[in-house]
Amino acid sequence: MNTKKNIAIVAGGDSSEIVISLKSAEGIYSFIDKDKYNLYIAIVKHDQWAVKLPNGDYTPIDKNDFSFEINGRKVKFDFAYITIHGTPGEDGRLQAYFDLIGLPYSSCGMLVSALTFNKYVCNQYLSHFGVRIAKSIRIRKGESVSAEEVETRLGWPVFVKPDDGGSSFGISKVKEASQLQPAIDKAFAEGGEVIIESFIEGTEISCGCYKVKGKEVVLPITEVVTSNEFFDFDAKYNGQVQEITPARLSPELTERVQREISRIYDILGAKGLIRVDYIIPSDGIPCLLEINTTPGMTATSFIPQQVRAAGLNITDVMNDIIENEIN
Repeated sequence: MNTKKNIAIVAGGDSSEIVISLKSAEGIYSFIDKDKYNLYIAIVKHDQWAVKLPNGDYTPIDKNDFSFEINGRKVKFDFAYITIHGTPGEDGRLQAYFDLIGLPYSSCGMLVSALTFNKYVCNQYLSHFGVRIAKSIRIRKGESVSAEEVETRLGWPVFVKPDDGGSSFGISKVKEASQLQPAIDKAFAEGGEVIIESFIEGTEISCGCYKVKGKEVVLPITEVVTSNEFFDFDAKYNGQVQEITPARLSPELTERVQREISRIYDILGAKGLIRVDYIIPSDGIPCLLEINTTPGMTATSFIPQQVRAAGLNITDVMNDIIENEIN
């Protein structure tokens, strides 16, 4: 009889998105087959690496091999499902650590995670492969940009957001010069780089994709409709949004977007579940917003919605991703 494999659902992180990460961990815990695997939630943040025990207590993780002890017995993990939004789980740092200790994990590898985490660098890279992107300016801490330069190069309005952070905090829609510097300061509070992007009027969409041995799955597209200025934290997590899956796009446009997302997955050499966000302007040519390599996995997040709309079982999807790495 085979013993059950031990799986760490790795949550936490060192950014404001820790609250979302913990919710995603609960979602993933509910999705994975407990008859097949022993599941533990592992919290990783700069001052705490610990496993949550069944009684609610926490026990420290041995960073030498990511193991822990329970009742005097050492438990080693066979697989890590990373659901940290932000550093160190989305930017390649945790991936590099797991590579060093030889622990298989769910997400893209170190290089792809680091690349996609930096929105400006990732979009510039993909633009060389014919992917349409918005015009943008990047500034690092200590650098500045004038409102005149922003107006000349990008026009108003613009989006100001952390370049090396998640996608829920520190974002502002700036409509005039006087709003620019406060928005830049707000974004810098979340990371070391800021990206200023031209505003593109259009339909916002999001689509998940994963590829495992012998199987390629591009999920149905979700259309995002919000009365807020943009798809911000309240829209995402406090219900101030309408999410329509499948999106109200023509079959031709749906196929075009899904084909492009599959192509981006291959260009990057992605692994596990990714989510790609686009805006579709009036000319009908999709424009890439960003790529998420550890997408939200709460019960109401896009990916579980899209899995349901595809007529798939989320537990089967989890099995695909786990077994692709440990078998």
